[in-house]
Amino acid sequence: MLNESAYIDTSVLGAYYCPELLSSAAEDALRRIEAPVISILSEVEFCSLISKKRRLKELNQRQAKEVLDLFATHVAEGFYRRMVLTAEHYLKARQLIASMDIKLHTLDALHLSAATAETLTLLTADRDLAAAARRHKSSVKLIK
Repeated sequence: MLNESAYIDTSVLGAYYCPELLSSAAEDALRRIEAPVISILSEVEFCSLISKKRRLKELNQRQAKEVLDLFATHVAEGFYRRMVLTAEHYLKARQLIASMDIKLHTLDALHLSAATAETLTLLTADRDLAAAARRHKSSVKLIK
C-alpha cells in the first residue's frame, strides 16, 4: 500500500543512496511513498553527509561523485517534491528546540517543522528525531 506523501529526512537519503545497514529498509520505505518530499536543507545536508563519507574514506572520490550525480538526477527528474522552507519553518523549529526537554538538533528541528507544517509523515532513521516527533505528536515512521 502506497502512502501518498512523506517528508524524507537526510538519514533515510543516506541509507538509500549509500550502502549501509539500513539501505534495504530505506529502499522499501521509499518505494511505499508515492510522493516523497525534501527541502533544500535536505539537499545541503545530504551533500555534507557524502562529503563526510568521502573524508572518512567510506566512499572514494568516484563513488561520492556518482552518488551526488544520481541524487541530483532524481531531484531534477522530480522523484522528490521540493518544498521551500520559509521564516515560519525556522520560527517553528526555534519553538520546538526551546519547548522540548529531549535531544533535538537544529537541522532536525527544521526537518520536523517542515514535515509538521505540511502535515506530512516524517520518514527518518534517526531515533532521537523520531522521539522528538512523537513527543510533538507529529506523524513519524522510523525505519530500522
